[in-house]
Amino acid sequence: MNQELEIEFKNRLTKDEFVRLTKHFTLTENDFKLQENHYFDTADFQLKNHGAALRIRQKKGTYTLTLKQPVKDGLLETHEPLSKEQAENILENPLHIFGQIVTILADMNISTSSLLHFGTLATNRAEFSYKSGLLVLDHSFYLEKEDYELEYEATDFTEGQKKFKDLLQSLTIPARTTENKIRRFYKEKYKQISEE
Repeated sequence: MNQELEIEFKNRLTKDEFVRLTKHFTLTENDFKLQENHYFDTADFQLKNHGAALRIRQKKGTYTLTLKQPVKDGLLETHEPLSKEQAENILENPLHIFGQIVTILADMNISTSSLLHFGTLATNRAEFSYKSGLLVLDHSFYLEKEDYELEYEATDFTEGQKKFKDLLQSLTIPARTTENKIRRFYKEKYKQISEE
């Protein structure tokens, strides 16, 4: 188990802007790697109501269980590395979640017995160093939708925000209020549930 503070800036993109960025940074198909995020919450969205998110990320043959919680200037991420077997067990039954994350959930009055696997969001992702941070270009698929996004991960909020705004302006991409992937996923899931 380890914890880290995540400071990142996001901007949704149109397909044309995504293609333009791909060309601008001379990215090829080989630069994009597939990752899958498997999301969990309770039937009444208790994690979402706390502004938190729980997922298993499957990437390059590795599996990591991550709980994200809001803190000032970012998100606190608690990571638990998993074997393939542990990940499969949790996907089958979230009661198999173990470690520090169980304790943190209990502090939020959420029991692993009330968790459900809500679905999967797949992302083709290219990531590379950019001005002492990490620039990420994503093309995501979930619940019969797809979207495009640019992210910039920084170590300092003020400095990172300026670099991200400057990049968007230099490429004439409008700044858009962008919810994170889990919120977009939940919004779509909630919409589907309410339409049933």
